[in-house]
Amino acid sequence: MSKTIKSGIAMVKVLEDWGVDHIYGIPGGSFNSSMDAFFNERDRIKYIQVRHEEVGAIAAAADAKITGKIGVAFGSAGPGATHLFNGLYDAKMDHVPMLALIGQVGADTMNTDYFQEMNENPMFTDVAVYNRTVMTPESLPHVVDQAIKHAYKEQGVAVVTIPVSLGWEDIPDTFESTAASYRVNYSQPAAKDVAEALRLIEAAKHPILYIGLGAKGATEEVETFAKMYKLPIASSALAKGIVPDDNPAYLASAGRVATKPSVEALQNADLILFMGSDYPFANYFFDPKATFIQVDIDNTKFGKRHRTDLPILADVKATLQALIAAGTEQPETGWYKANLANNQNWHDWVETMSKDTKSPLRPEPVFAQINRIAKKDAIFNIDVGNVTIDSLRFLKMNPKQRFTTSGWFATMGYGLPASIAAQLSYPDRQVFSISGDGGFAMVAQDLITQAKYHLPIINVVLSNNSFGFIKAEQDDTKQSHYGVDIADADFGKVAEGYGVKGFTVRNYQELMFAFNFAKTATEPVVIDVKIADERPLPVEQLQLDPEKFDQAAIDKFNDTYQSQDLVPFSQYLKEFEK
Repeated sequence: MSKTIKSGIAMVKVLEDWGVDHIYGIPGGSFNSSMDAFFNERDRIKYIQVRHEEVGAIAAAADAKITGKIGVAFGSAGPGATHLFNGLYDAKMDHVPMLALIGQVGADTMNTDYFQEMNENPMFTDVAVYNRTVMTPESLPHVVDQAIKHAYKEQGVAVVTIPVSLGWEDIPDTFESTAASYRVNYSQPAAKDVAEALRLIEAAKHPILYIGLGAKGATEEVETFAKMYKLPIASSALAKGIVPDDNPAYLASAGRVATKPSVEALQNADLILFMGSDYPFANYFFDPKATFIQVDIDNTKFGKRHRTDLPILADVKATLQALIAAGTEQPETGWYKANLANNQNWHDWVETMSKDTKSPLRPEPVFAQINRIAKKDAIFNIDVGNVTIDSLRFLKMNPKQRFTTSGWFATMGYGLPASIAAQLSYPDRQVFSISGDGGFAMVAQDLITQAKYHLPIINVVLSNNSFGFIKAEQDDTKQSHYGVDIADADFGKVAEGYGVKGFTVRNYQELMFAFNFAKTATEPVVIDVKIADERPLPVEQLQLDPEKFDQAAIDKFNDTYQSQDLVPFSQYLKEFEK
């Protein structure tokens, strides 16, 4: 007699083959056969009980961003499934592999308008690269195996709906997953493209290197080539940390979630070496006349954001290695020196602001404390809003650290769930969630999850009683402020109610005390810092240059943003390009 296995257990063993070691969700009647299978395999896959399925889905997406491995979450039929959507769209739009397992009523009650029954496949049509309902017990492990493969191949969301009755059925124990045979191969650059890229760069007067997440793992190559060709380096916000913030040529990102030197450099660049990015705001912040060399493994990206003069279908790291091998050392230019000086001026200004101890606090001294206690391999999980701007500008990162946020979908409430994923995947590393009070309130209930699993996460909340990012947009469109003021909450006390050590910080002394505690904490901590409701410096709307603005406008801008010490980039260009 042939050996048999429960279909649900066979499915879980497929997850194990693909390296999945934890999964997020909340049980429900329509998912109980899978829960039974997870119980059977509990020594190999850890079930993480979240308190909202949205948190589980965002955590699964963050798992994929942080580790590169597929993240897995589940929801029961009906409301459990619909609660997953924020996390699923975050994974879809940030192009990371994720698997969602969806409960369904038993096969014998499907299509009878049964309790919580929904026709679930159409719901997931837009978000998923693979979307199937399992029809037989024998096909369950096969469908999940295929789903994972599609999620990796297309860097997106795979959805598998499982009628609850199927997982308890016995099937022949013969299925073998395809995990061991899965391969990835990236294109190498053509020699003629490498030669042409070098020719264009050498001919340019104001060249710049712009990197996205495609440059992950290529820190050494990015820094070597940029130094070799004397290129200032800009990046997407999501690529923060690939190049250390103390590299004098690293200007960070352009746009609104950005720095002054990066915005100004990209406005003046006549050649952009654009590598491994799909930056959506290029039309606004890149000179449309600039020569554009684009390197990507996806040829649908060429010309999508900017006219492409030289497309190179290849891996970023391999392309940089080829450029370094074929290139020759270039002398420093006035353009390069001007960017270094402009960047130093920016960092000096940030340092000055970080020493401001008045109450209510500015964000800079808060980030100075984060930087002070952060370990060399810390993982920072950043929520959405003004906190994204502040984190991009003020975190001092190195390539051993990690920075994640909800980049394209930009869902508020990302930071706390992502921190759970980071701490579970890397239990020996220091993990931060950094949130505004608006985003934190959306997911604060899952402090219970941090406490339940003893995850020593440092949760920093910047509370200004405002949806500040949207408030600034209302200002920019000449609107009245409406719907952007939010009620105050004491998240230090909230944390204590959830079993987490909490601090409510209103002055610099309390700030120091809270971070000194957090530095050695072995359980989760919440530090709720009451900051001023002030708009971050709008680097995309600078009014500093006397060649463009009258003195009254400049004085008003400086009074509003304390930007008197910031030097217009045009002055550095004049000084160094004589």
